[in-house]
Amino acid sequence: MVRTASIATLRSADAGAQPRSATQAARIRLNLRRLRLASGLVLFGYVLTHLLNHALGNISLDAMEDGLDVVTAVWLNPVGLTLLYGALVLHLLLGLQALYAARFFHWRPSEALQLVSGLLIPTLLISHITATRISFVTEGLDKGYAQELYAFWIASPTLGLLQVTVLVLAWIHGCMGLYFWLRLKPAFGRMAPWLLALAVLVPVLSLLGFAQGGRMILTLAQDPAWRAVALQPVHVGLPDQVARLAAIRDGLLGTYAGLVAAVVAARGVRTLAEVKRGTIRLSYPDGRVVRVPRGTSVLEASRRNRIPHASVCGGRGRCSTCRIRVTDGSDGAPSPGRTERSVLERIAAGPGVRLACQFRPETDMAVVPLLPPQPRMRQADLLDRAQSGEERFIVAMFVDLRGSTRLAEERLPYDTVFIINRFLGAVGDAVREAGGSTNQFLGDGLLALFGLETEPGQAAQDALRAIDLIADAVDTLNRLLAADLEHTLRYGIGVHAGLAIVGEMGDATDARFTALGDTVNVAARLQGLTKTLGCVAVVSEAVYQAARVAPAQIRDVAVDGRSEAVRVNTLGRL
Repeated sequence: MVRTASIATLRSADAGAQPRSATQAARIRLNLRRLRLASGLVLFGYVLTHLLNHALGNISLDAMEDGLDVVTAVWLNPVGLTLLYGALVLHLLLGLQALYAARFFHWRPSEALQLVSGLLIPTLLISHITATRISFVTEGLDKGYAQELYAFWIASPTLGLLQVTVLVLAWIHGCMGLYFWLRLKPAFGRMAPWLLALAVLVPVLSLLGFAQGGRMILTLAQDPAWRAVALQPVHVGLPDQVARLAAIRDGLLGTYAGLVAAVVAARGVRTLAEVKRGTIRLSYPDGRVVRVPRGTSVLEASRRNRIPHASVCGGRGRCSTCRIRVTDGSDGAPSPGRTERSVLERIAAGPGVRLACQFRPETDMAVVPLLPPQPRMRQADLLDRAQSGEERFIVAMFVDLRGSTRLAEERLPYDTVFIINRFLGAVGDAVREAGGSTNQFLGDGLLALFGLETEPGQAAQDALRAIDLIADAVDTLNRLLAADLEHTLRYGIGVHAGLAIVGEMGDATDARFTALGDTVNVAARLQGLTKTLGCVAVVSEAVYQAARVAPAQIRDVAVDGRSEAVRVNTLGRL
């Protein structure tokens, strides 16, 4: 058995060592994304419990009251209230920030619906919170489903309509957020039908329960004795209490309206500042001339004016697909920044070539996009496809079976397929046990990814552990097939860590979840080097730095397609 000593015998890295800047940046982005996701999940859980509670109305009013006791125990305690109110404020602020950050309003319908619903929900939610939680805290009113359903179905049907509206909007908003998060997960295709069924079934049962509860209240309200008990002042409040609660509600609505107005005003101030700086004209090859504020990026100018413009990374300076050539006015062009210069140097761009997402001209110019959008897809579909990808830190591992050609020569085709499938199955099981996922099967090898759902450090440690588990799995397989194999199965592994684009790649009819980028390419090249270096695995230094462990040795190796050497550690001997 080849023991790589990838984790167990490696020395811990010096505690003061700083991770690479790419790792730090990836961790910051991951934490911000998780903060947004965590607040959304808390709110989604709150909405889900309320919908399920409403669904109990299909059983009885008593069942709704019993369910309310459970919901109250879950949320109306110090921990639950802190989580709920903290998530509500954070998510609201993030929504306002998104409204301000949007440079123009040419959103896809799904994005527009998510933002608009997110801005409307607080206005509807304020009335509900005032009538329930705030009324209890400030006035001591003890309301249950009987009082709420009476208000919604008899006293003020308009409030009932608002209640239904806020539940439906909140559910749609939450489901869209979950979709944008889960669609990048490898297993989303398998989960999608079940998630869709739940997304439809939960609100339908909730609304039916709400209606059934209303029917029961309409019947009970015919009894004066029931009204005398259920509508006591301790439950519904006295006129002066109702007036004070209305004032609190109006104050909260005014505060929220003020926040939205402040964001809109800030956008206006920004626009006025841009206009004050003046405008410039951009000319395109098809004869179109657009006027935009000075300092607007060329990519923003194209999108504002609905001019098709390729941009796979979404305008973050992580690809070169938006690049343009400046054909007139280049003398007044500002110099490329560090991000743009790095990309241009990497692709050996010629004179006058700039990145449209980073280039912000200050004078009139004529530009020519060098990579037109994919002709078989509508621009909206192209944007959907481009933005379905996500840049994140991953660890890529290529595993390849050695001698598969000779194996095929010596055996019947189906026997060869059987052996290769057993090998891929053993390796795949080891990868999944370590915490990774098998992404692509490439003939007699596979690509495994680590870090799709974990932090960079954990992903790197999982990948190193997978090397040992693969060795154990292949050794076990060799013993099982010893009677049928003249030669033991051998393999090579290449592992590299860094930023990559993960998402659905392909055309409109055949898109598959995978990862693209230099990180994946280098991992493939390192796997190929195991043959010339005579080792089982070649692991880059970036993996060890992310895992915060020190390799036994480090050496520089030349990698095809790269001008600089890659620092690696070799493990095992063939």
